[in-house]
Amino acid sequence: MLETLGIHFPSLLIYLVNFLLVLGILYAFAYKPILRLMDQRAERIRESLEASERAREEAASSQETIQNEIVEARREGQRLMDQAREAVERYRGEEMERARQEAEAFVGRAKADIQRERDTAVEEVRASFGDLAITAAERVIRRSLDRQAHEELITQVLEEGESLRRG
Repeated sequence: MLETLGIHFPSLLIYLVNFLLVLGILYAFAYKPILRLMDQRAERIRESLEASERAREEAASSQETIQNEIVEARREGQRLMDQAREAVERYRGEEMERARQEAEAFVGRAKADIQRERDTAVEEVRASFGDLAITAAERVIRRSLDRQAHEELITQVLEEGESLRRG
C-alpha cells in the first residue's frame, strides 16, 4: 500500500536515517555554535544595556551633583559679595569719620591761629595806640613823660574802654 503511493519503505528508512544523521551533525557542529554565539550576543547586549543604564544613572547623579555645586557656588559668590559690600561700607564709614575728625582738627587749628593772630593784632594795636597816644600827649603837653607813666596811663585807658564796651 505504501508502494502504491510511491513510498518505498527501505528508501524511506534510508532517508530517515540520513536526515537524522544530518540533523545530528548539524546539531553538533552548527546548531550548538550558533546557539552559543546567539547566547553570547544576547549576553553582550544585556551587559551593554546594563552599562548604558548605569551610565544614565551616573549622568543623572553627576547632573544633580553639578547643580548642587552650582547652587553652592552661587551662595558662596553671594556671601563674598555681601562681605565685600560690608567691607566697603565699613571703609566708607571709617573714611568719613577720619575726614570729619581731620576737618574738626583743621577748624580747631584755624580757630587757634585766628585767635593768636587776633591777639597779636590787638597787642600791636595797643602798642601802636600807646605810642600814638604818647606822641599826641607829648605834642599837646609839649613835654615828655617817662615810659612807666605812659604804660600805666595806656593800660588805664584801655581798661576803661573795655569796661565801657561791656557795660
